[in-house]
Amino acid sequence: MLDWNDATTWRVLVVDDEPDNLEVIAETLEFCDAQVKTANNGAVGIEVYNTFQPNLILVDLSMPVMDGWRMRASLKADSTFNGTPIIALTAHAMGGDRERALAAGFDGYLTKPVNVLSIVDDIRAAVAKPVIVPEAEQGA
Repeated sequence: MLDWNDATTWRVLVVDDEPDNLEVIAETLEFCDAQVKTANNGAVGIEVYNTFQPNLILVDLSMPVMDGWRMRASLKADSTFNGTPIIALTAHAMGGDRERALAAGFDGYLTKPVNVLSIVDDIRAAVAKPVIVPEAEQGA
């Protein structure tokens, strides 16, 4: 079971077409004792998902063969998909990109290059849901 406060419970699938990104992210998460598998495009990512059963997916949005948008849609359309959080991992950091990814159904959004010193905290923050304070309690 995924415990956001204990990276040793993380089974992470990292999908990115850039080998350096895959290596940096995978090695950093492995250093934190997470189990990590990688794939270089969304089609391979789906194959790895089916055999590895991750409890967290980090996927690049722009890749050849199958991009992160299509991979997310394919996983979510599969009746056997278990609701694994899927975080968009992208160099696209223009205004509105985060909102577009979240509106498309991603569970979080991280920009590249990642910060190896804070990646675990950044992943936690990416999936954290904002706390909504009812108006009646505001200013109380």
